[in-house]
Amino acid sequence: FSAPYVEASRVKKKNSKEDKQETLSPSEQTSAMKRLFGFEKEDISSWHRLVCLLNRPTDPASLGIFRFLFGMLMALDITQERGLSHLDYKYLDGAPVCRFPLFNFLKPLPMDWMFFVYFVMFLGAVGIMLGCFYRLACLMFISTYWYVFFLDKTTWNNHSYLYGLIGFQLTLMDANRYWSVDGLRKPRKRNAHVPLWNYTMLRTQIFIVYFIAGVKKLDADWVEGYSMKYLAHHWLFDPFKLILPVELISLMVVHGGGLILDLTAGYLLFFDATRPVAFFFVSYFHCMNSQLFSIGMFSYTMLATSPLFCYPDWPRRFFGRFPEFLQPILPFVSPAPIPSSSCVYPKPPSGSGEQQQEHKFRAIFTILYIMEQFFLPYSHFITQGYNNWTNGLYGYSWDMMVHSRSHQHVKITYRDGVTGEMGYLNPGVFTQSRRWKDHGDMLKQYATCLSENLPHFNISDPEIYFDIWVSINDRFQQRIFDPRVDLVKADWSPFRPNSWLMPLLVDLSPWRTKFEEIEGSLDNQTEVVFIADFPGLYLENFVSEDLGNTSVQVLEGLVNVEIVDEKKNYSLQPGEKMQIPAGAYHKVYTVSEGPSCYMYIYVNTTEAELQRNFTKLSELQEKVRNGTETEPLPPELQPLITGLDDQDSDNSVIDPVVRLFLKRQKRMQEVKKRREASMSERFQRFASKKYYSIRRGFLMTAIALRNLAVGLPPIEQLTREVAFANMKEPETETNQEERLKDEVGHGEL
Repeated sequence: FSAPYVEASRVKKKNSKEDKQETLSPSEQTSAMKRLFGFEKEDISSWHRLVCLLNRPTDPASLGIFRFLFGMLMALDITQERGLSHLDYKYLDGAPVCRFPLFNFLKPLPMDWMFFVYFVMFLGAVGIMLGCFYRLACLMFISTYWYVFFLDKTTWNNHSYLYGLIGFQLTLMDANRYWSVDGLRKPRKRNAHVPLWNYTMLRTQIFIVYFIAGVKKLDADWVEGYSMKYLAHHWLFDPFKLILPVELISLMVVHGGGLILDLTAGYLLFFDATRPVAFFFVSYFHCMNSQLFSIGMFSYTMLATSPLFCYPDWPRRFFGRFPEFLQPILPFVSPAPIPSSSCVYPKPPSGSGEQQQEHKFRAIFTILYIMEQFFLPYSHFITQGYNNWTNGLYGYSWDMMVHSRSHQHVKITYRDGVTGEMGYLNPGVFTQSRRWKDHGDMLKQYATCLSENLPHFNISDPEIYFDIWVSINDRFQQRIFDPRVDLVKADWSPFRPNSWLMPLLVDLSPWRTKFEEIEGSLDNQTEVVFIADFPGLYLENFVSEDLGNTSVQVLEGLVNVEIVDEKKNYSLQPGEKMQIPAGAYHKVYTVSEGPSCYMYIYVNTTEAELQRNFTKLSELQEKVRNGTETEPLPPELQPLITGLDDQDSDNSVIDPVVRLFLKRQKRMQEVKKRREASMSERFQRFASKKYYSIRRGFLMTAIALRNLAVGLPPIEQLTREVAFANMKEPETETNQEERLKDEVGHGEL
């Protein structure tokens, strides 16, 4: 079972190839295909030669470094995005919580056992990092990881799915043959060759992540700049604002740049000539993403995958440049890799028939896995029940950031099946998630859960109706599901289209250009919401007392507006508008044959008045400080000079607006101080936040493992232990800004 194999030499390599570990001797002529792809056309001319190619001996160094980085990042991820630090809040052991597993029979274990599951996952990640009992560590990691992953669809995203795929791939690979504890324990594994398919599978997986994400961005909404247009206002794009307006930054940099990078990154990383350029742009891209989005370790994991496209022996050359006294603690740079039974050599030992079958099986598996990964993002014609306005559950489709949504109105109505009594539920009752609003499968699970919990509140045989209004990529706010369907009894199947999904009104998409014109004509205090509705349906809405100047104007179609308290109806045609009374319910009926389009225009008069008062107080405070205010201040305004002490915070003498103004001013100063902090202060704050988070995770895990081993302690002791684990971390900038946002009604991006 011979193979087309060229013995690796120690000469400097000049071309990036699929194997990237071998070079031809100077006497041999290298073809253009060999220079570009690392193999000859003859190497894929037959099944036999393809098997030999995929099992070609390759340096294990790059794979070993990636294994270490991936295991380390996953260990950090488990305490953060996987939720170890707040596991008890996530699962709420014993509480009537609605959950959204992929399979309804999946249930979380009791709380102490869930901590044990996470502990096993963490040990698996550390074992992968160290290459210690490697195969067992991989199994520990992926078995628990996929259990937690399937347990909650509301947390699904592309990078969580990718972690599970990489963990699965590493389980099948020989990534413990370089810089690993297993190599110290078993010399025959230390520095042994790995087959080329180990690199092929990982490189192809990363190529798919980039390329399919780019293909999905060919969607018209992304190309036209509607998907992530809000990102252009982020401070990371300030350098571009020196030469481009925000609109062009959104269109050209955010959307155009993201599309081009995703489509080309995989190709650019593969070839020697373009790899330095790819490294720069890919690294810049992921560093920006780490600041733009709360995506945990994803940016750093993708950075760790980039060196996989380099020559497999790059760690030997890289660490070989370090001083000699550091060599004992660094990955070793010599000797050359030793032969391994998992690879195909020119002269295999006799009696290797079983190994030949194993090589064939691995080649078949590699090809099938790659085909499956190219197929899954387009498999939605099979799993039609998971299709909504976008195809499939978020994750395996690689449609990263292609769609943005905003929810204007969510109403849950229940009806007692025995008495006929109707009422409303607070959206999100019995659950901590908000992802169910956009997914029919989760909505069905939620309705079923509500029907099981409501009888405990004397509501018999309940019917559940959802009225959910969503805008996708800056379109009209419209219903996503039929509000007339009782979802407790509604039919749903993963393999059939969802019959109660309302169609996305894509014919109205051109209105988005008009939206920008309308919004640009309004002042800063006036807000507008664009609504589209289906014939025969109506929107029931309540105008808050704070919105003292609300009107509805028809853009297209015909509507009837009913003022419920007045029991009056008003017919409106395109271009007509009417004032809506505050503090009352009204209904807007669509009576035209086609969809109706209208907009609410309103001013938050309470907030506007508060802002005016804040402006006056700020001017008065400035006059007092510079001495231009000659009149003495009344007692209720004295805190503008003296400040607001803690003991005065509830003093009824102080004007409530002044108290609110001073609290707001203090918090804004704290936010400014944090933003202007030095790098050392920022790092200290970051490290402190992570320390308290990780500390709580491990202390709560220790408590759970103790409980499993010896039983529960007295309640007083358990209370003290949990209180110690809950030691308060310093208030973060995010918390400060959120409180400020709540106070003044808006916040910066």
